[in-house]
Parts: sequence; C-alpha cells; structure tokens
Amino acid sequence: MTNLKKIVIDGNEVEVDGAMTILQAAEVAGIEIPRFCYHERLTIAGNCRMCLVEVVGGPPKPAASCAMQVRDLRPGPEGQPPVVKTKSPMVKKAREGVMEFLLLNHPLDCPICDQGGECDLQDQAMAYGVDFSRTREAKRSMTDLDLGPLVATTMTRCISCTRCVRFTSEVAGITTMGQTGRGEDAEITTYLNATLDSNLQGNIIDLCPVGALTSKPYAFSARPWELRKTETIDVMDALGSNIRVDTKGREVKRIVPRNHDAVNEEWLSDKGRFIWDGLARQRLDTPYVRVNGKLKKASWDEAFAAVATAMKGKKVAAIAGDQANTEAMFALKSLIEGLVGNVECRVDGAYLPIGDRSGYVGTATIADLDNAEMIQLVGTNPREEAPVLNARIRSAWMRGAEIGVIGEAVDLTYEYAHLGDDRAAFAALLKHSISSETQAKNTVVIVGQGALMGKDGEAILEACKKLAETTASKFMVLHTAAARVGGMDVGFNTEGGMINALDGAQVIYNLGADELDIESGAFVVYQGSHGDRGAHRADVILPSAAYTEESGIFVNTEGRPQMAQRAAFPPGLAKENWAIIRALSSSLSVALPYNSLSELRAAMFKAVPHLAALDVVPENEWKQSIPKILGGATFSYAISDYYLTNPIARASGIMAEVSKSALSAKMAAE
Repeated sequence: MTNLKKIVIDGNEVEVDGAMTILQAAEVAGIEIPRFCYHERLTIAGNCRMCLVEVVGGPPKPAASCAMQVRDLRPGPEGQPPVVKTKSPMVKKAREGVMEFLLLNHPLDCPICDQGGECDLQDQAMAYGVDFSRTREAKRSMTDLDLGPLVATTMTRCISCTRCVRFTSEVAGITTMGQTGRGEDAEITTYLNATLDSNLQGNIIDLCPVGALTSKPYAFSARPWELRKTETIDVMDALGSNIRVDTKGREVKRIVPRNHDAVNEEWLSDKGRFIWDGLARQRLDTPYVRVNGKLKKASWDEAFAAVATAMKGKKVAAIAGDQANTEAMFALKSLIEGLVGNVECRVDGAYLPIGDRSGYVGTATIADLDNAEMIQLVGTNPREEAPVLNARIRSAWMRGAEIGVIGEAVDLTYEYAHLGDDRAAFAALLKHSISSETQAKNTVVIVGQGALMGKDGEAILEACKKLAETTASKFMVLHTAAARVGGMDVGFNTEGGMINALDGAQVIYNLGADELDIESGAFVVYQGSHGDRGAHRADVILPSAAYTEESGIFVNTEGRPQMAQRAAFPPGLAKENWAIIRALSSSLSVALPYNSLSELRAAMFKAVPHLAALDVVPENEWKQSIPKILGGATFSYAISDYYLTNPIARASGIMAEVSKSALSAKMAAE
C-alpha cells in the first residue's frame, strides 16, 4: 500500500494508513487515548477535547487526536516520522483542564445514577482528572426530555458529546434530535418536543458516556457489579445479533449488545434489548392436561401418559415455532420419524425449497452489504423485519449505494427507487435485467418472507434467483424467525409445506408455534414457555425453557450457526426443550439414543456437519433457477406490528407500551 505512513507515538513507531487519525494510530500502537465524543462508527465531532495530544514540532498547543489525520502531520527536519506524545506535561495539564470544565456543571449525582459503575466520565475523571475543584458557583439545570417509554433522560448530566444526535441521524435515520444554543445555553433537545420514532433508539443508552440517557425500564433495579453476565444470541428476529444477558439471581434484568462486525456490529434492536420483562410474565411453569374441557395442573408423568395415550395408533404431525433451537427440532424430528409422522417448521406458509440451501438462505452474507453498490429489496420491509440489518443497508446508501424496492412504499430511513408494489412491476424489472446489455453493479438481491407467503411463493423465489443470475448478484433470503434456517437445515419439513404436513393429522405436536390458529378436531400437545395462543388451544401443555434459559444453536438469516448460552433457569417445573422430548420418547417406547445434550449435538453434527462450525457462514452451492408463472397480487410485508411478533413480546409490558405509543403516533400522522 502506498498510503502507509510511519508515526512515532510515545516512543513506539508504527506504520498505519495515512487516512487514520492520531487516535486510531495510537490504538494500533496499543496506547489508550481518552475520549467522550469520538466513536468509531459515527462521524467525527471533535467537540469534547478530551483526546488532546502533543504533536512535536507542531503548533505550541495540544491537538485533538480524533480529528487530525496521520498524513497531515509534518515529518521531522531530516524526514523522520512525525512524533506524537500522549503523556507529556502539556497533555496532562490539558486533560485536567478539560475534565475540570466538563465537571463544572455536572451534578455529580453518581450515587443515584444508573450509569454509576460503568460510566466513562467516572473512569476518566479518576484516571485523568484532579482531586479538587476551583468552582463554587451554582450549577446550571436543564429540562429533561421525554423521548418515549424506553429512554430516560437527565439532561443536567449531559456533556454535549452529541453521540446521540449523530447516531439517530446517521445510523437510525431519524432527524429528531439536535443541539441548540451556544456556550452555557447549548443543549441537546428534540425538535418540537417529539419522542423518538425508531426501533433502534435504545442504542443511544450504550453510546451516552455519562448518565444523561439511561434505560427507563431498567431504572434503579440493579447495579452493574450485582449482575451475572452471559454472552448469548438474540432470537427476536433472524439476524442473530450477539447480545449479553445480565441476570440478578434468577431474573433477567438487562439485555445489551455485543460487538460482532459481521452480524450486528455493536447495535441491537429495541425488541431484542427491552424484551426481558416478558421472560417473567405469563410463564408456563407446570404441566397441564385438559379434563372435561378445562386445563388442569398435572405432574410430568401424568402429562406424558396423556400424550402417549393420545398418540397411540394415531397419525402425528409436529410443527416448530419461530424460537425453537436446532437441538429441539432435531430431537423432535427423530421422535416423529420413529412414530411415522410429518414435521414442518415453515408455519407462516412461506415457500422455502427443501434441500436447496441457496434457495432458503442464499449466497450473500450480511457483511456483503458493506460493499454493495446496488441493493434490490423484493417484498421486504427490513426496518420492521430486521432493524439492525436495515441500518446496515442505510450505511451502504450513505456511501453511495442505490436501493430499489418492490413492495409497498414505506419509510425505510433512506431514499430508494420505488419500482412498484405488485408482481407486474417485478416481472418488468426481471425483463429489463435480462434484456440489459450491461451487467449490474456489485448487487445484492434481498427477498422477504412476505413475498414468499403467497400462492406463487415458489415463482417469486425462482424469479429472484433468476434476477440474481442475470445481474451477477448475490442473493439473500431475509427471514423473520430465528428458528427457520436451522429448521430447514435439520430437515424439519415436509414436501408441500403445512398443508401436507397437517393433512389428516389426528395429533399435532406444537413446539412453540404461537403465530397460527390450529383448527379444532386434532389433539394438540403444546410445548412452550408462555401461555400464548398455542397454549390456549392445547390439550396437553408441556412447560419449557425460554431462549435465555437453555443452551441451543440458532442459524441466522445468512446461514451462520451461533450458540445461545443459558443465562438463567426456567421457572417451576419447566424443563429444557430437548430434555422434554427425550423423556417423552421413553414414555412412547421409542427412546431416543442420547441421554445428554452433548450426545444429541454429536448426532446432529453427524447428520448436519456445517452446524458444528459455529460462527462460520458455509458456502452454499447455487442451484439454477427454474422459471415459474407469477401471480398478479401486490406484495405484502411479513410483519404488521414490530413490537408484538412472538409470545415473549406479547407478554412484555414494555413492548405493549411501545406498541401502543407507536400506533398512536402512526394514527396522529395519518
């Protein structure tokens, strides 16, 4: 690379890209420079001045390391690499002065601040500040903002780093927050006192380096050092965002994102972040058996006996819901095969081709969006179906990528070319791409579940594959259910989908499928964690663990297997999903050949080897498209209410409040 530059930082010589800032070069050299306003995923503001350094031979004053590039530094008199000092007396005095200014109006209410214990201002005041204050004047006060039911504000603590403003405008794509005034009158506020209309707004809590923005539902419930932290995976959508679940005793108190550049970067959707109160509400904690039309509590032996009696000599079908892990589906499939029955995970009716991973996953990775020059969306609203993925698409758009949309025109937080909302518009796009003499740019075609749920779902999928072939594009199927790809991988499906799977079934084993209505007539066994729609229809209820209460593998929408770890324990008599199925198999006299989760995984990995390669996206062999006849309907989207898409969300008081607030805002706008 010709743009590499050498720089000496505190005596350490490093060679870095000349476009890097001094702060980034210092990180390469393993030297920490304090900062408040700088964030690697946001534009540079350069307004906190905490990152001041001394540039030898430069101006006789400290320089902001976050805003000065290495290539702009002057070399030494004989061409030596430029020298930067981060620990000189000049820098020490400058940082102490900056910290003194920051604390000038800060209320210093650490004992009652939710940020206490994990506050950047606390840490840096201890490391770089002084142990005295020269100010005796009264501190200024600011009016707190009402940002909605998720983010609490205490604006007297604000240090005007503008991270929240930059995130909402650059990443979330809303222009609600801004800074007004100058000097001591400067304040962060919202335009016209509006609340935040974004399903990514919770990320500003993580970004705030002080306690000005905190979690409203989490307020005063725990301190950081009281929490047990577990790294796991989010299952509120199919993106597979990496998260950390914080528990206090047996209760989940908080969910925050973990950094994974290839999946969610360091962002998390509001549903994934604030769902935690739903984990403790409307829980199934004991087996139930329906007697004389009413569900009554039972022991596990009684419940298993009722299931065994119902299944004896009957045709059985098993269906799996949106949050079932691969181990549970593999075990249930093995059980049903021993009983000679059908299984199905495509409970929403979307067409996904059995055995063709390039058809139900695609060939594109999430990271491919970073370099895309053209992104074509077909029948998907990523802002609702995968908010973090939508932020990535917006990031590509900000770098110059063109976006095309076929489907209902909605606000996606970025500009796009709306090509139509029906099959005719899609057929016209396909015809144009085939007849075009020039190949498309670096393109990713993304098809949503809403497009695949129609009667011509197969034709739509094949047409999307044809579009990818003719434009030399990468192809992605955007799923809405965390369990769907894993279910397809382990073969939890039947030719013909739900219709054939349930045809003539006298007993239906429902593994957490709450998003469909099961017709009367069949005997229904429901295995799940919450008393939702599936439990209401059940004749036998087998209480199971939620996704935070058992270890399991989930495969995200790009086909990446990831491990979700146990952070808490299921309530009452509820048990892990695979253990319930294993125990039931003994009652049915078709005992499964594994007695532990490790044995189950060994069998699953033998049958589906790529599941053993955690955090690796396998390459999918492309199968050529087969043209089918398209229908004539308009495209619809898979999600109508983002906040209430699963039983945990519907049990959450937080999600109910946010959903109500979003509906009110939508009605007011109309």
